Amino acid sequence: MIECHDLTHRYSPSETALDGLTLTVPKGECFGLIGANGAGKTTTLKILSTLLVPSSGTARIAGHDVVTDYLAVRKAIGYMPEAPPVFAEFKVGDFLAYAAAMYGLRGEERTRRVDSVIALTDLGGKRDAWCSALSQGMRQRLFLARALVHDPPVLLLDEPTSGLDPAARVEFRHIMRELIAAGKTILVSSHILPELSQFCTSVGIVERGKLVISGTVDEVLKSVRGPQEIEIEVSGDASMIAAVLRSFTGVGKVQVKGATAVVEFTGVRDRQAALLKALVDAGVPVVSFGERRATLEQIFMTVAAFETS
Repeated sequence: MIECHDLTHRYSPSETALDGLTLTVPKGECFGLIGANGAGKTTTLKILSTLLVPSSGTARIAGHDVVTDYLAVRKAIGYMPEAPPVFAEFKVGDFLAYAAAMYGLRGEERTRRVDSVIALTDLGGKRDAWCSALSQGMRQRLFLARALVHDPPVLLLDEPTSGLDPAARVEFRHIMRELIAAGKTILVSSHILPELSQFCTSVGIVERGKLVISGTVDEVLKSVRGPQEIEIEVSGDASMIAAVLRSFTGVGKVQVKGATAVVEFTGVRDRQAALLKALVDAGVPVVSFGERRATLEQIFMTVAAFETS
């Protein structure tokens, strides 16, 4: 549904924002584009939304080329910029009705779509409020509603949670899950990594205009992490674990802090059960035992450090 092949964009001979970026987002998937400021996320979304022409490479949305068939692309997408403008002369409901009219919606169909997106984004209490009077969180909801008003199959969301408070971010995640359940294809950029892992079906890390790694969240975590880390909590002092596991094949460094130990383990995952059994057989009072998962932040920092070294 979204395809980029060898996408490159130069703002000047010395400033390359995208450097051969290639990615595919299948229909119904939600792809999280992760990267630091200046990594190329916004440039990618601007090209896909037909606001920028790439220096080279191709991009297609729903089968339409973003350069040669841009009008069809604009009908197929809902685009939410990182810093939406303020339309001071409109009230919320009027602004959404105006946006719907620009897509050719008329009469009852326009009213139905406006009512639908207002309900989805929980803007009912602000329908008659001036757009200029909205808080940052409400403004973000408004522009998400505007991106959805013509019911596009593809959504391009650039840092949609920027500036939102924690409660508003929770509400946004709920809306995203509803959109994914409805079958929308979504490309969302963010540097707030934990959020993407909670609703994206796949993620990719952009660094210096290149997509350096991509896949499902689990695939990305698995591909760059080091040895498995097993966190073990005991009743008492966890230093007893090191003595028990000293001769166990696959055990590396053991870090102990109070009642908790973190064990580096290079064996296959099936051997974790044997590791737990060895502890229990040795009389270690195990309270909890489980693999510690790397976070997206750790993955991002690992990849970014590698790419910039």
